[in-house]
Amino acid sequence: MKTVFHKSNTRGGQNHGWLKSFHSFSFANFYDPSKMNFGALRVLNDDTVEKGMGFGQHGHANMEIITIPISGNLAHKDSMGNSGTIQKGEIQIMSAGTGIQHSEFNGSKENPVEFFQIWVVPNKQNAEPRYDQFKISDQAKINDFQQIISPNKDDAGSWINQDSWFNLLTTNELTHKKYNLNKAENGIYIFVISGSAKIGDQTLEQRDAVGIWEVESFEIKAAENSEILLIEVPMNI
Repeated sequence: MKTVFHKSNTRGGQNHGWLKSFHSFSFANFYDPSKMNFGALRVLNDDTVEKGMGFGQHGHANMEIITIPISGNLAHKDSMGNSGTIQKGEIQIMSAGTGIQHSEFNGSKENPVEFFQIWVVPNKQNAEPRYDQFKISDQAKINDFQQIISPNKDDAGSWINQDSWFNLLTTNELTHKKYNLNKAENGIYIFVISGSAKIGDQTLEQRDAVGIWEVESFEIKAAENSEILLIEVPMNI
């Protein structure tokens, strides 16, 4: 088993006033050659956008883009004709494929919006762009893994163009779980949204992360009232 530990305070940071952003991997003005990616996981940004502000129209191509709000309302509009807002308990997936244009704004004039934006390198180039949005809270599990993304259209949650599985672990009590990786060539990036967890001898506090690969399974001990995101991705890209 191989591991890499990313303490929350080693993330890159940007404070533009209207936008506060922390980057787990090299992004924008943050460059760390040891943090370019974790396998197919290229971006994990922790963003806070102030009221009435946001990102104007801009383009993406050949990337799977996942957005997970944790508070507030995030307004979205894209060149595929989709528009609306997402909030905590929902998830948004865009397969940029041959190219899309979109904008993201704080949908509130009173409160900031906090969200994670995650980019996964796809397993096919120039796929047809697609958009999906759904309530992960409708399938919520407590003290167990809740799959929210997979490569399979018929699985729980949504799907992306990659052999990648996303799970949430939300607890209201001390929880001990075993995770079995879906593919031998995959690794898994475990990110603590809130609370804390322990994997082996490694303790993870809020916004800490650990990547694990060359392993078939591992055990996680999640503290009471924790929320943890697990992202399984191919390591050879």
